[in-house]
Amino acid sequence: MGQTARVSAVGWIAALSLSAWLWLLLCQGFFWRTDVRLPARAEPERWPSVCVVVPARDEAAVLPASLPSLLAQDYPGRAEIFLVDDGSSDGTGDLARALARRLGGLPLTVDAPGEPPAGWTGKLWAVRHGIALARAREPEYLLLTDADIAHAPDSLRELVAAARTGGFDVVSLMARLRVESRWERLVVPAFVYFFAQLYPFRRIGRRGARTAAAAGGCVLLRAEAAERARIPDAIRHAVIDDVALARAVRGAGGRVWLGLADRVDSVRPYPRLHDLWRMVSRSAYAQLRHNPLLLAGTVLGLALVYLVPPLALLAGLAVGDAATAALGGLAWLVMAGTYVPMLRYYGLPPRLAPLLPFTAFLYLLMTVDSAVQHYRGRGAAWKGRTYARPDAVPDEG
Repeated sequence: MGQTARVSAVGWIAALSLSAWLWLLLCQGFFWRTDVRLPARAEPERWPSVCVVVPARDEAAVLPASLPSLLAQDYPGRAEIFLVDDGSSDGTGDLARALARRLGGLPLTVDAPGEPPAGWTGKLWAVRHGIALARAREPEYLLLTDADIAHAPDSLRELVAAARTGGFDVVSLMARLRVESRWERLVVPAFVYFFAQLYPFRRIGRRGARTAAAAGGCVLLRAEAAERARIPDAIRHAVIDDVALARAVRGAGGRVWLGLADRVDSVRPYPRLHDLWRMVSRSAYAQLRHNPLLLAGTVLGLALVYLVPPLALLAGLAVGDAATAALGGLAWLVMAGTYVPMLRYYGLPPRLAPLLPFTAFLYLLMTVDSAVQHYRGRGAAWKGRTYARPDAVPDEG
């Protein structure tokens, strides 16, 4: 009787998990679809001026694969690049100058802002310096792009055309991350999938939308909107700076669009699980606003949504409870089905979709580790800097 009661309890939990998946499938902005690409666009009669701002700290390893793509932009209007060398120790600034001299293309200025003052993250201090340099040119748009992002030759042209046509103050593309190593194939598509689940792309671009997010690797920002939203000063302490930027612009009355990229790619390798672990854990607890209750809720939510389905299926099969097995199996099937489009976007086989519960378990551990590091005083650590208590991203509402 006790065993039957326990299995029945598992069955109810499996039913709750299946209900959650049906809600995610139908009511969470169709987050699982991957067809949100640059919106309809037409070439403007006059191409506005653009300044490209690239914060770079110890990026000599990836710069030869990324900076040439910016120098070679086929943009009909006036455009130039400001690379901000954020205290690099590997010759990033000198390498950037050498690449520009050898390859030509768009004008490149390399400068250094010095160490960030208290209350600023290093990246945003570098962005602030780059924007200050750019404002002397009075650009109409700023392209904020990371040093590890490679752009197709028409990337800037397409971004500007989309912003002008749609009336957007922010047009951001989620760069396609590298999926060459075994761990990259397992973890990276899930990273984008989870991000889209939190911030459904379809909702972000709607007029009057409450949801706002951007992808920091590629953000085209209207200069007037940046001034109105006090970017980056208003978000100077944000570790998750891309989401904070989008919310600040939206809060100041601007329109934001975010979608998946076709030919904007990250060239940074994450060959080991340790590398990916650091990428996620450095900011996961900041996303939860350093709130233990949100952490507990997230852990329980991940367990209910991602871990219960396979466990319920196995438990039901083990004790001959067909109902529990069916509920768990159906929830797992819906989960895997929503993951297939993201795998296809990354050129990976659909047979990897059933592994999503294992990947979600890794993310659960990364999130807990992020909290542990925070309470040990290490906070968000990246490239030799540690932010012991980075402030939370502003509330979405």
